[in-house]
Amino acid sequence: MMLINFFLALSSLTAVQAALKYKGVDWSSVIVEEKAGISYTTTSGKTEPLEKILVESGVNTVRQRVWVNPRDGTYNLDYNLKLAQRAKAVGLDVYVDFHYSDTWADPGHQAIPSGWPTGIDDLSWKLYNYTLDSLNAFAAAGISPTIVSLGNEIRSGLLFPTGSTSNFYNVARLLHSASAGVKDSKLSPRPRIMIHLDNGWDWNTQKNWYESALKAGPLATSDFDMMGVSYYPFYNSAATLSNLKTSLTNMANEWGKEIVVAETDWPTSCKSPAYPFPSDLKSIPFSADGQTIFMKRVANVLAGVKNGNGIFYWEPAWMDNQGLGSSCESNTMFSWPGKELSSLDVFKAI
Repeated sequence: MMLINFFLALSSLTAVQAALKYKGVDWSSVIVEEKAGISYTTTSGKTEPLEKILVESGVNTVRQRVWVNPRDGTYNLDYNLKLAQRAKAVGLDVYVDFHYSDTWADPGHQAIPSGWPTGIDDLSWKLYNYTLDSLNAFAAAGISPTIVSLGNEIRSGLLFPTGSTSNFYNVARLLHSASAGVKDSKLSPRPRIMIHLDNGWDWNTQKNWYESALKAGPLATSDFDMMGVSYYPFYNSAATLSNLKTSLTNMANEWGKEIVVAETDWPTSCKSPAYPFPSDLKSIPFSADGQTIFMKRVANVLAGVKNGNGIFYWEPAWMDNQGLGSSCESNTMFSWPGKELSSLDVFKAI
């Protein structure tokens, strides 16, 4: 019986490993950090470039946010081409996260880039060409991203005010144009095309958004391959693993797309959380060990979902912003000022 249980446990672990094709992190800030004097060390204290530490820890894909015309050039196309070259040099795949803005894009912020038109016809054409030209620049640099996200956390829409969800026709039109820009690019093989919403644990949000966007007309299911979600445990007590499993399972069954947790984090320190943590996560400690437990549990949820095949930890190495926008003191997988925590090795186990 013990032998049978051992093999059952082993087969369960293998299932997780087989399911998660994409094991990644968002490392967008690394050039900013290096310019600020941050350097990274392994758990044993050896100084190495971040990309090397990531590979040694089992990461196979890096996510990079792309802004259009940022004030100081940070996260623009040139910044991302340099970063992607570093990833390619060590064998990491690249996931391009277009924000379609000059700054942060999230449910409350989706500003049209400076100088872009606002009428839906001209804006759709501009979006198509921007997407096409940007990806052709990756192709010219010898980089073939494996995933391209059409916007970032677009639950409320994209390219405000034109692409707000107050007008789902415009949302659908813009996404259809952006998708065409990916498909018409010189990238070969063609990257997987993702639509990314936040609150991945909320099935009603996902259901209503996709039903509305697909019913509007221009957007077809053939325009995208992946449904990406953000799953953060510290913004809503309803963000349970149970609700995440229900939501992702329903999404996969309803639309047959690949399912990816595109952003997630777990704290190593959270003294005064702004919101209660979800009930089925309360037993997980705020520590590196806790990060490992949390990531394995999310990976197990994905492994149980049809076409669940990727997880990305958001900004594990952003030393100058360890709270990562939350009320917790630190969510990074490195301790100040840049020492790798044991939790980064979780990517070898998922």
